Amino acid sequence: MHYQKNDPPAALRSRVTGFWYLCLDFAHLPNGFEVLPDGYVEIMFHFGSPCYLATPTGWHRLPSPFRMGLLQAPVRLHARGPVTFLSAQCFPWAVSELWGLPAAPAGAGRVSQPLAQLHASLAQLMQAGRVTEAFAQLTQYLLARLGPVSGDQLLSLAGAAMHAAHGTLPIREVAAAAHATLRTLERQFKYATGYSVKNVSGLIRFAQVRNHLWVQPATSLAGLAHEMGYADQAHLSREFKRYSGTTPGSFARTHAPGSPAAGADFVAFVQA
Repeated sequence: MHYQKNDPPAALRSRVTGFWYLCLDFAHLPNGFEVLPDGYVEIMFHFGSPCYLATPTGWHRLPSPFRMGLLQAPVRLHARGPVTFLSAQCFPWAVSELWGLPAAPAGAGRVSQPLAQLHASLAQLMQAGRVTEAFAQLTQYLLARLGPVSGDQLLSLAGAAMHAAHGTLPIREVAAAAHATLRTLERQFKYATGYSVKNVSGLIRFAQVRNHLWVQPATSLAGLAHEMGYADQAHLSREFKRYSGTTPGSFARTHAPGSPAAGADFVAFVQA
Protein backbone atom coordinates (compact mmCIF):
# COMPACT_ATOMS: atom_id res chain seq x y z
CA MET A 1 0.00 0.00 0.00
CA HIS A 2 1.30 3.45 -0.93
CA TYR A 3 -0.38 6.62 0.32
CA GLN A 4 0.38 10.30 -0.16
CA LYS A 5 -1.62 13.41 0.68
CA ASN A 6 -1.12 16.97 -0.59
CA ASP A 7 -2.60 20.04 1.06
CA PRO A 8 -4.58 22.41 -1.16
CA PRO A 9 -3.40 25.96 -1.91
CA ALA A 10 -4.82 28.75 0.25
CA ALA A 11 -7.44 29.71 -2.35
CA LEU A 12 -9.04 26.25 -2.10
CA ARG A 13 -8.82 25.53 1.63
CA SER A 14 -12.39 26.58 2.42
CA ARG A 15 -13.58 24.08 -0.20
CA VAL A 16 -11.03 21.24 -0.44
CA THR A 17 -9.37 19.54 2.52
CA GLY A 18 -6.72 17.87 0.41
CA PHE A 19 -5.72 15.68 -2.50
CA TRP A 20 -4.65 12.11 -1.90
CA TYR A 21 -3.10 9.23 -3.78
CA LEU A 22 -3.52 5.61 -2.75
CA CYS A 23 -2.27 2.44 -4.39
CA LEU A 24 -3.83 -0.83 -3.19
CA ASP A 25 -3.33 -4.38 -4.37
CA PHE A 26 -6.71 -5.97 -3.81
CA ALA A 27 -5.12 -9.39 -4.22
CA HIS A 28 -4.03 -8.87 -0.60
CA LEU A 29 -7.44 -7.53 0.51
CA PRO A 30 -9.80 -10.52 0.35
CA ASN A 31 -12.60 -8.58 2.03
CA GLY A 32 -12.08 -5.41 0.03
CA PHE A 33 -11.52 -1.83 1.10
CA GLU A 34 -14.00 -0.38 3.59
CA VAL A 35 -14.87 3.33 3.44
CA LEU A 36 -16.52 4.91 6.49
CA PRO A 37 -18.63 8.09 6.59
CA ASP A 38 -16.64 11.22 7.40
CA GLY A 39 -18.70 14.26 6.36
CA TYR A 40 -16.79 14.88 3.12
CA VAL A 41 -17.42 14.28 -0.58
CA GLU A 42 -14.68 12.62 -2.64
CA ILE A 43 -14.14 13.05 -6.36
CA MET A 44 -12.19 9.89 -7.16
CA PHE A 45 -10.25 8.83 -10.23
CA HIS A 46 -8.96 5.26 -10.38
CA PHE A 47 -6.50 3.45 -12.62
CA GLY A 48 -5.49 -0.18 -13.05
CA SER A 49 -7.81 -3.09 -12.37
CA PRO A 50 -11.57 -2.47 -12.71
CA CYS A 51 -12.98 -1.30 -9.37
CA TYR A 52 -16.36 -2.36 -7.98
CA LEU A 53 -18.74 -1.14 -5.28
CA ALA A 54 -20.75 -3.58 -3.18
CA THR A 55 -24.50 -2.93 -3.49
CA PRO A 56 -27.57 -4.85 -2.28
CA THR A 57 -27.93 -6.28 -5.80
CA GLY A 58 -24.27 -7.26 -6.26
CA TRP A 59 -21.01 -5.67 -7.35
CA HIS A 60 -21.38 -2.47 -9.40
CA ARG A 61 -18.45 -1.42 -11.61
CA LEU A 62 -17.34 2.12 -10.90
CA PRO A 63 -16.53 4.64 -13.64
CA SER A 64 -13.54 6.96 -13.40
CA PRO A 65 -14.01 9.49 -12.06
CA PHE A 66 -16.85 8.84 -9.65
CA ARG A 67 -18.23 10.81 -6.75
CA MET A 68 -18.35 9.29 -3.29
CA GLY A 69 -21.14 11.31 -1.75
CA LEU A 70 -21.91 11.98 1.90
CA LEU A 71 -22.01 8.45 3.23
CA GLN A 72 -24.58 7.46 5.85
CA ALA A 73 -23.11 3.98 6.35
CA PRO A 74 -19.92 2.10 5.42
CA VAL A 75 -19.39 1.01 1.83
CA ARG A 76 -16.95 -1.52 0.43
CA LEU A 77 -14.84 -1.40 -2.72
CA HIS A 78 -13.26 -4.38 -4.42
CA ALA A 79 -11.05 -5.30 -7.37
CA ARG A 80 -9.02 -8.30 -8.54
CA GLY A 81 -5.62 -6.63 -8.66
CA PRO A 82 -3.79 -3.34 -8.10
CA VAL A 83 -5.80 -0.12 -8.22
CA THR A 84 -4.46 3.40 -7.90
CA PHE A 85 -6.82 6.10 -6.61
CA LEU A 86 -6.39 9.84 -7.04
CA SER A 87 -8.91 11.89 -5.11
CA ALA A 88 -9.93 15.40 -4.15
CA GLN A 89 -11.61 15.46 -0.74
CA CYS A 90 -14.13 18.31 -0.63
CA PHE A 91 -16.47 19.96 1.80
CA PRO A 92 -19.96 18.94 0.67
CA TRP A 93 -21.23 22.51 0.25
CA ALA A 94 -18.41 23.27 -2.23
CA VAL A 95 -19.02 20.44 -4.70
CA SER A 96 -21.51 22.32 -6.86
CA GLU A 97 -19.28 25.38 -7.19
CA LEU A 98 -16.03 23.53 -7.82
CA TRP A 99 -17.12 20.59 -9.93
CA GLY A 100 -20.40 21.76 -11.43
CA LEU A 101 -22.20 18.81 -9.83
CA PRO A 102 -25.63 19.00 -8.23
CA ALA A 103 -26.38 17.64 -4.79
CA ALA A 104 -26.67 13.87 -4.94
CA PRO A 105 -27.64 10.93 -2.73
CA ALA A 106 -25.11 9.15 -0.57
CA GLY A 107 -22.83 6.56 -2.10
CA ALA A 108 -20.98 6.42 -5.39
CA GLY A 109 -22.28 8.22 -8.47
CA ARG A 110 -21.19 8.87 -12.03
CA VAL A 111 -19.44 12.13 -12.89
CA SER A 112 -20.19 13.65 -16.30
CA GLN A 113 -18.18 15.79 -18.72
CA PRO A 114 -16.12 17.97 -18.72
CA LEU A 115 -14.62 16.59 -15.51
CA ALA A 116 -14.49 13.05 -16.92
CA GLN A 117 -12.17 14.30 -19.67
CA LEU A 118 -9.42 14.67 -17.06
CA HIS A 119 -9.15 10.90 -16.70
CA ALA A 120 -7.07 10.34 -19.85
CA SER A 121 -4.38 12.90 -19.04
CA LEU A 122 -4.27 11.89 -15.37
CA ALA A 123 -3.93 8.23 -16.39
CA GLN A 124 -0.84 9.09 -18.45
CA LEU A 125 0.73 10.94 -15.54
CA MET A 126 -0.03 8.17 -13.06
CA GLN A 127 1.29 5.48 -15.39
CA ALA A 128 4.55 7.44 -15.64
CA GLY A 129 4.72 7.79 -11.85
CA ARG A 130 4.30 11.56 -12.03
CA VAL A 131 1.96 11.84 -9.04
CA THR A 132 2.98 15.39 -8.14
CA GLU A 133 2.03 16.57 -11.64
CA ALA A 134 -1.31 14.80 -11.36
CA PHE A 135 -2.01 16.62 -8.09
CA ALA A 136 -1.05 19.89 -9.81
CA GLN A 137 -3.41 19.23 -12.73
CA LEU A 138 -6.36 18.63 -10.40
CA THR A 139 -5.45 21.74 -8.42
CA GLN A 140 -5.28 23.91 -11.54
CA TYR A 141 -8.63 22.57 -12.75
CA LEU A 142 -10.28 23.67 -9.51
CA LEU A 143 -8.52 27.02 -9.30
CA ALA A 144 -9.73 27.81 -12.83
CA ARG A 145 -13.30 27.12 -11.75
CA LEU A 146 -13.21 29.66 -8.92
CA GLY A 147 -13.39 32.64 -11.26
CA PRO A 148 -12.81 36.28 -10.28
CA VAL A 149 -15.42 36.18 -7.49
CA SER A 150 -15.74 32.79 -5.92
CA GLY A 151 -17.63 30.94 -3.30
CA ASP A 152 -20.77 31.30 -1.28
CA GLN A 153 -19.64 33.00 1.91
CA LEU A 154 -22.74 31.90 3.80
CA LEU A 155 -21.98 28.23 3.27
CA SER A 156 -18.24 28.66 3.81
CA LEU A 157 -18.81 30.47 7.10
CA ALA A 158 -21.35 27.89 8.23
CA GLY A 159 -19.04 25.02 7.32
CA ALA A 160 -16.07 26.58 9.05
CA ALA A 161 -18.11 27.02 12.24
CA MET A 162 -19.35 23.42 12.11
CA HIS A 163 -15.84 22.01 11.70
CA ALA A 164 -14.30 24.30 14.32
CA ALA A 165 -16.84 22.94 16.82
CA HIS A 166 -16.35 19.34 15.59
CA GLY A 167 -20.02 19.09 14.69
CA THR A 168 -21.27 20.03 18.16
CA LEU A 169 -22.55 23.54 17.41
CA PRO A 170 -26.36 24.01 17.64
CA ILE A 171 -27.95 24.89 14.30
CA ARG A 172 -28.97 28.38 15.45
CA GLU A 173 -25.37 29.13 16.35
CA VAL A 174 -24.23 27.85 12.94
CA ALA A 175 -26.69 30.28 11.33
CA ALA A 176 -25.39 33.12 13.51
CA ALA A 177 -21.81 32.34 12.51
CA ALA A 178 -22.91 32.52 8.85
CA HIS A 179 -24.79 35.81 9.43
CA ALA A 180 -27.95 34.18 8.09
CA THR A 181 -31.40 33.32 9.31
CA LEU A 182 -32.00 29.72 10.24
CA ARG A 183 -34.44 29.32 7.35
CA THR A 184 -32.00 30.75 4.78
CA LEU A 185 -29.14 28.60 6.04
CA GLU A 186 -31.18 25.40 5.96
CA ARG A 187 -32.52 26.13 2.47
CA GLN A 188 -29.14 26.92 0.94
CA PHE A 189 -27.37 24.11 2.77
CA LYS A 190 -29.92 21.52 1.67
CA TYR A 191 -29.76 22.79 -1.92
CA ALA A 192 -25.95 22.59 -2.02
CA THR A 193 -25.45 19.29 -0.20
CA GLY A 194 -28.74 17.40 -0.31
CA TYR A 195 -28.68 17.14 3.48
CA SER A 196 -29.61 19.21 6.50
CA VAL A 197 -27.13 21.08 8.70
CA LYS A 198 -28.00 18.70 11.54
CA ASN A 199 -27.25 15.62 9.46
CA VAL A 200 -23.85 16.88 8.26
CA SER A 201 -22.97 18.05 11.78
CA GLY A 202 -23.74 14.53 12.98
CA LEU A 203 -21.33 13.09 10.40
CA ILE A 204 -18.60 15.54 11.42
CA ARG A 205 -19.02 14.63 15.07
CA PHE A 206 -19.06 10.90 14.29
CA ALA A 207 -15.79 11.28 12.36
CA GLN A 208 -14.16 12.95 15.35
CA VAL A 209 -15.22 10.11 17.64
CA ARG A 210 -14.09 7.51 15.11
CA ASN A 211 -10.70 9.20 14.74
CA HIS A 212 -10.28 9.37 18.50
CA LEU A 213 -11.01 5.65 18.86
CA TRP A 214 -8.51 4.80 16.11
CA VAL A 215 -5.77 6.68 17.94
CA GLN A 216 -6.83 5.86 21.52
CA PRO A 217 -9.03 2.73 21.46
CA ALA A 218 -8.89 2.40 25.26
CA THR A 219 -10.43 5.82 25.86
CA SER A 220 -13.41 6.19 28.21
CA LEU A 221 -16.61 6.28 26.14
CA ALA A 222 -18.44 8.16 28.90
CA GLY A 223 -15.72 10.80 28.92
CA LEU A 224 -15.67 10.97 25.13
CA ALA A 225 -19.45 11.40 25.05
CA HIS A 226 -19.17 14.35 27.44
CA GLU A 227 -16.28 15.89 25.51
CA MET A 228 -18.11 15.66 22.19
CA GLY A 229 -21.40 17.06 23.47
CA TYR A 230 -23.54 13.92 23.41
CA ALA A 231 -26.28 13.67 26.02
CA ASP A 232 -24.65 10.54 27.46
CA GLN A 233 -22.74 7.41 26.47
CA ALA A 234 -25.91 5.74 25.18
CA HIS A 235 -26.50 8.69 22.82
CA LEU A 236 -22.95 8.41 21.50
CA SER A 237 -23.38 4.66 20.97
CA ARG A 238 -26.63 5.09 19.04
CA GLU A 239 -25.17 7.73 16.74
CA PHE A 240 -21.95 5.79 16.23
CA LYS A 241 -23.82 2.62 15.28
CA ARG A 242 -26.04 4.61 12.94
CA TYR A 243 -23.06 5.63 10.81
CA SER A 244 -20.66 2.71 11.28
CA GLY A 245 -22.95 -0.29 11.73
CA THR A 246 -21.22 -1.23 14.97
CA THR A 247 -20.90 0.05 18.53
CA PRO A 248 -17.97 2.30 19.53
CA GLY A 249 -16.72 -0.35 21.96
CA SER A 250 -16.72 -3.04 19.29
CA PHE A 251 -15.09 -0.66 16.80
CA ALA A 252 -12.31 0.20 19.25
CA ARG A 253 -11.62 -3.48 19.99
CA THR A 254 -11.66 -4.44 16.32
CA HIS A 255 -9.37 -1.68 15.12
CA ALA A 256 -7.02 -1.44 18.09
CA PRO A 257 -3.34 -1.80 17.08
CA GLY A 258 -2.38 -5.46 17.11
CA SER A 259 -5.95 -6.71 17.06
CA PRO A 260 -6.32 -9.83 14.86
CA ALA A 261 -9.49 -8.27 13.42
CA ALA A 262 -7.63 -5.17 12.29
CA GLY A 263 -6.37 -6.97 9.23
CA ALA A 264 -5.34 -5.83 5.79
CA ASP A 265 -8.93 -5.70 4.58
CA PHE A 266 -9.55 -2.51 6.50
CA VAL A 267 -7.84 0.71 5.47
CA ALA A 268 -8.41 3.98 7.30
CA PHE A 269 -6.93 7.44 7.25
CA VAL A 270 -7.50 9.72 10.23
CA GLN A 271 -8.49 13.24 9.27
CA ALA A 272 -7.04 16.14 11.23
